[in-house]
Formats: sequence, C-alpha cells, structure tokens
Amino acid sequence: MSHFNLPSGLQRGLPFIVSADWSPEEALAVFELVNDLRDVIWEKYQVPIQHLLKKQRRPTRKAKSFVSANNNAPPF
Repeated sequence: MSHFNLPSGLQRGLPFIVSADWSPEEALAVFELVNDLRDVIWEKYQVPIQHLLKKQRRPTRKAKSFVSANNNAPPF
C-alpha cells in the first residue's frame, strides 16, 4: 500500500484519486457535493467536533516561561 499525504495527517484508509481529465463542470460538481456534506456534518456535530479539536490541539506540556527574572521583560 502506498502512502499518501492528507491534510488530516491520516496515513491509512482509502486513497482518493482525482482524475486529471475531469471537466471543470465535473470538478465543480464534486466540490459542491463535498462542501454540502461538510456543511451537513458540521450542522449536526458542530459542538462535539469543536470540543474534540480543542482537546487534540491542546499542548501536551507546559510551555517554558520567557519572562526575565530582572524586570519581567522577555530576554530579547
């Protein structure tokens, strides 16, 4: 199985191949379908998706403080 790069970062699943010979009308039809699907999913799962994204994007450890001991100014 070849690896493919998705914006989600997923490395497993079904690869989606976009044909190089679609007409602009075909490409627009697929784009609108995917956009409509996204809107329907967002309408139903907006709050749980937001909570999950917040949880996934939370830093895993505390960031180091860059406050100087002298006058509470950054060290630069």
